[in-house]
Amino acid sequence: MLQERATNKKIILFAGLLALGSCAVPSSDSRDPEPAVSQEVLTQLSTLAAPYQDLQSVRLRPGDGCYWYRHVGPVETTMLPLRTPEGRPICTQATAQAASS
Repeated sequence: MLQERATNKKIILFAGLLALGSCAVPSSDSRDPEPAVSQEVLTQLSTLAAPYQDLQSVRLRPGDGCYWYRHVGPVETTMLPLRTPEGRPICTQATAQAASS
C-alpha cells in the first residue's frame, strides 16, 4: 500500500511537470531577419502586386529570392508570398532566371 502511494505521487508529479512544460514559450528564431525593402523597390512592387496585399510589411527572403508580406487574418498573422493580380509570385530577377533555365 505504501509503495502504491509513492507510485501515485510520482505519476502526479510527472503529470504536473509535463503540464508546466507545455506552457513554456518557444525560443525565438536566432537567424538574421529578412532585410527591409527600399522605398524605390516598394514603388516598383506597388505596380506589380495585387491590391489586397500589405506592401508596408514586405520582406525579401534570401532563401527563395521572393518577396513576402505579413497577412493579418482573423485567427493568425503569417507571412505570405507577394503575388501579382494573376496569382504569380513576385521574385527577384536572379530567381526568375534560375527557374527558367
